[in-house]
Amino acid sequence: MDNLYELPVNGAQFTTYCGGNLGGDHESCAEVAPIPGVEDSFVMRDNKPGGAGGNLRFTGSELDNFALRWVRDRHLTV
Repeated sequence: MDNLYELPVNGAQFTTYCGGNLGGDHESCAEVAPIPGVEDSFVMRDNKPGGAGGNLRFTGSELDNFALRWVRDRHLTV
């Protein structure tokens, strides 16, 4: 798994995480899905029309490290 960006994401089952705006076309949402057929790899995308087409790819470890650091840096508790 050298380059996650070379992997197709057709058929990925996305989960939407929203940031609490009032809804509509400008709701702050990110969508995350496992990359089909590839163990422990994920694709993240913006669901707003202006963000369409772009995505980020992560291994499970990379996404976990991002989430943990975000929680720590923001002084959040889970």
